[in-house]
Amino acid sequence: MTPANIADAVLTAAKAVFTARDLDLAALPAAATLERPRNPEHGDYATNLALQVAKKVGTNPRELAGALAEELSKFTGIAAVEIAGPGFLNIRVDAAAAGELARLVVEQGPAYGHGTALAGVRLNLEFVSANPTGPIHLGGVRWAAVGDALARLLKAAGADVTTEYYFNDAGSQIDRFAKSLLAAARGEATPEDGYGGAYIAEIAEAVRAKHPGADDLETFRVEGVELMFAQIKSSLNEFGTHFDVYFNEKDLHAKGELDLALERLRAQGHIYEADGATWLRTTDFGDDKDRVLRKSDGEWTYFAADCAYYLDKRERGAEKIVMMLGADHHGYVGRMRAMAACFGDDPNVNLEILIGQLVSLVRDGQPLRMSKRAGTVVTMEDLVEAIGVDASRYALARYSIHSPIDIDVDLWTRATRDNPVYYVQYVAARTASVGRNAADLGLTRDTAPFDPALLTHPKELELLKTLGDYPGVVASAAELREPHRIADYLEKLAAAFHRFYDNCRVLPMGDAPIEPVNVARLWLNDATRTVIANGLGLLGVTAPERM
Repeated sequence: MTPANIADAVLTAAKAVFTARDLDLAALPAAATLERPRNPEHGDYATNLALQVAKKVGTNPRELAGALAEELSKFTGIAAVEIAGPGFLNIRVDAAAAGELARLVVEQGPAYGHGTALAGVRLNLEFVSANPTGPIHLGGVRWAAVGDALARLLKAAGADVTTEYYFNDAGSQIDRFAKSLLAAARGEATPEDGYGGAYIAEIAEAVRAKHPGADDLETFRVEGVELMFAQIKSSLNEFGTHFDVYFNEKDLHAKGELDLALERLRAQGHIYEADGATWLRTTDFGDDKDRVLRKSDGEWTYFAADCAYYLDKRERGAEKIVMMLGADHHGYVGRMRAMAACFGDDPNVNLEILIGQLVSLVRDGQPLRMSKRAGTVVTMEDLVEAIGVDASRYALARYSIHSPIDIDVDLWTRATRDNPVYYVQYVAARTASVGRNAADLGLTRDTAPFDPALLTHPKELELLKTLGDYPGVVASAAELREPHRIADYLEKLAAAFHRFYDNCRVLPMGDAPIEPVNVARLWLNDATRTVIANGLGLLGVTAPERM
């Protein structure tokens, strides 16, 4: 019996009570809220539904709670319902109903935890989108981990998600990149506003190898950008982050989409001309100043490309556009929301902007500057070389995006319980090991009929409750755009499994025969492995069978 089943039972019981008493059903919420009591002696779950609605229908909350308790006690799987305080209900689930969850988890397998809360929502999720002028730095790596995890979460919640990388291959930064490559090829010093690092010389050499004797800026621009972006794609692929769409900014220009966006905005009545330039009146929608789309010399601004790109996504069918931007992009939020409103959209519905905080790599409390190819910038390759892909992804997704984080190299490479990813992956490996050892003894889930009522030990019940929490955690993590909730849950699940493992033997000792309780515990062991693997999968982290 899952928390969702119990919440449904509470609401069904409430509807029955309200109908019998001729109370207004509209006063009931769409779903009943459950929580786990801090003290397990108070019950398995608690709800404040009676307190929540009693005043609305003019009745005493404790008296209403009594009627709800009587009705709820009729449901199969509910062992007892007790009234506490002014009208709380403490609910106890019988052992057989609680233990059945192990069967449900194992049988659903990878689908356990998936829901339909976002079914039908077409969502475009853009993240990383680092300029093709150098390797992905640590800030971009954070989005590669968090953005990919968020995409997996949103899909698990039922959304139709398109992941997208915006390839900014037009503009002045590309000019500076091309000039830097050409200078390197000629053996000249890096231009004052150019890009340094050994990777510039490597790319310049690769361009010369492909085009011997080339000495023109355009060749180094085209070939250099292509080579740089190929390296970025390769790095992302090795990191386990894949995109459905790689979108080139230059295509917006080539296809006339900036002109199309301008005319669409003009039709909405938000364009005006001043000082020879074309402006968008974003102040009508809360921006701190109006924005130039086309300069007096006819050149488009970056913001014009932003407008065209937003419109392109919407025209491709995205109902909600989610953009994940770095810590230096706070100033973009107001103008982008105003721009969406200028197109006639509701920024609260059609646009969502997430801002992430900074990341640093440290050892002994001191920041590391590791890159040999990119000067003092720490790159994706540096991070992976230092702690590995799994630890990198877990470490970056483990914390709220609103918090800056320091990744301690010594901690994340340690094979001890204080290393969070090791702690969780160890449970994945241990549950797999239990399964292998059980098979060697002739113990499988089919050795005897599964009797969920045998799972009565407090540590078994604690583990079952934690497994039951998983679908709710996935749903809330997707809704709140907070993948770190999955990592937090996995560490709690790992702790609950260790307590179970230390107190409840899955395998028979010595020559002792296999008992039905061993089979029941094997189901619980395998259910734990399923959820650990599912949760790690949402973070793009492996669930090893051996460590």
